[in-house]
Amino acid sequence: MSDSFVRSAVLADEEALAVLDRRTWSVLHAVTPRPKPPYERFFDDRHRPEDLLVAEVAGRVAGYVRVVPPTPLPCNAHVRQIRGLAVDTWARGRGVARTLLDAACARALDEGARRITLCVLGHNAPARGLYESAGFEVEGVLPGEFLLEGAYVDDVMMGKALV
Repeated sequence: MSDSFVRSAVLADEEALAVLDRRTWSVLHAVTPRPKPPYERFFDDRHRPEDLLVAEVAGRVAGYVRVVPPTPLPCNAHVRQIRGLAVDTWARGRGVARTLLDAACARALDEGARRITLCVLGHNAPARGLYESAGFEVEGVLPGEFLLEGAYVDDVMMGKALV
């Protein structure tokens, strides 16, 4: 990713991120229905620009990762959770997802986190492979947690120690 970098999201990224999100929607990773017009806003009270890191390649938004505290509880403040990672179709195969994942871990560590966690659908082999290659380990499985297009799909919880 020599012509790219990762930065914090800003409000002006909303349209590019919304388009990217719609373009990359897949039953492989989404538990919500395919987005249809009229589209909801990308940023809202629960999805704030400051929670996202954006990857740019050659000046274009190529992907994002959303990293948040898993709960508002002080006893859980040492953990961050990845709640969304997407790479635009044209930017795949360039290391964007791995760069975003590494940046998410670095940000979490900078914020004082000791662990980072995520959930991934059991049938999403590419994402699971990415997370495993980055040091995430399966910490739990909720068998058949989601019914997607007529098939029951596991929700796989993964985590990684940062310190």
